[in-house]
Amino acid sequence: MSYFRVKKLHLSRGGKRILHELSCEFQSGEFVILVGPNGAGKTSFLKCLAGLLNYSGNIELRGQNLKRINLRERAKVISYLGQDRRTYWPVTVQSVVSLGRLPFINESRRKNFLAAKEAMEDCNLLQLQHRSVGSLSGGEIALTMLARVLAGKPEIILADEPISGLDPSHQLHVMKTLEKKAELGALVILVLHDLSLAARFAKRVLLIHDGSLVQDGPVISVLSPNNLKKFYGINTIQGTAENIPFILPSERTNQILEK
Repeated sequence: MSYFRVKKLHLSRGGKRILHELSCEFQSGEFVILVGPNGAGKTSFLKCLAGLLNYSGNIELRGQNLKRINLRERAKVISYLGQDRRTYWPVTVQSVVSLGRLPFINESRRKNFLAAKEAMEDCNLLQLQHRSVGSLSGGEIALTMLARVLAGKPEIILADEPISGLDPSHQLHVMKTLEKKAELGALVILVLHDLSLAARFAKRVLLIHDGSLVQDGPVISVLSPNNLKKFYGINTIQGTAENIPFILPSERTNQILEK
């Protein structure tokens, strides 16, 4: 039985189709990256997986309909990291990270404290734990929000553009942290626009266009030059350096597939 299964997922807003007939399956321990042009439906798909949007179709977790799972029990298994990293209160890093333990409010205070501390260690935040989030850099805020997600020790991590706006050092730190969680058994699903990092880290790539899943498979086939020309409208330079793959856009074309 599949661990996490999507069957004929549909989503519409204001009469506009956002997702259509989207079906796929995921297993624990996978590191999956969602790619596709702006407006393809990637963020909406991720939010559906988190149970945040009112979709039609079916999403099953261990064979159980996601909509029928108690919200707290769902939150113990699935953690979602959105693009909005803004904070509105003068709270400390430790306080924000500890919010990831809210589904486990009935656990011992020590257990919750240690889980939050471990998440801050994973994200190199212990030295900042007593700092106000409002005083942090963009990269430090991104790591704080990631630590909040990790504090819940989720079985499924859903992250929407977790490296957006970060410098290369912070990008690698976030990606390697998430890769490690997948190696330890978590299902990690990311939305990513950086094709080189997708090629480097993904074990599986889903290409979404106009609300439909057009290809699902290994990097070499999904991020092929033909696919990138067809769905992104770009020619690319692809290769490896020190056994690390890279994909660089070389020029725009007029061959992008219209919606």
